[in-house]
Amino acid sequence: QVQLLESGGGLVRPGGSLRVSCAASGTFLSINSMGWFRQAPGKLRELVARMTAGGSTTYADSVKGRFTISRDNAKNTVYLQMNSLKPDDTAVYYCHADGWSGSGFQDFWGQGTQVTVSS
Repeated sequence: QVQLLESGGGLVRPGGSLRVSCAASGTFLSINSMGWFRQAPGKLRELVARMTAGGSTTYADSVKGRFTISRDNAKNTVYLQMNSLKPDDTAVYYCHADGWSGSGFQDFWGQGTQVTVSS
């Protein structure tokens, strides 16, 4: 079983910055990709950014140039630095990981952390 523990959400003004973190713990063989999705009220969950174990990254077009994903493989932790935040970035941010456990290749999700961008 793998647990993803998120931290760092909160309220920030437009133009501000925030960093969210996610640490994976539990019993697993290896983690492949780690990243972040978000879901705003009334909208579908969407990919924000993802990084593979090898360091390849994928970003949503809406966050390119503003958000940066990084990862500490030794700590099984992924970070999302969010700069120049906009009200449209308001959402629940979910950590996601995929990898191998005793049950095979699986997807894992965190419980989500609220990010609110408002003046």
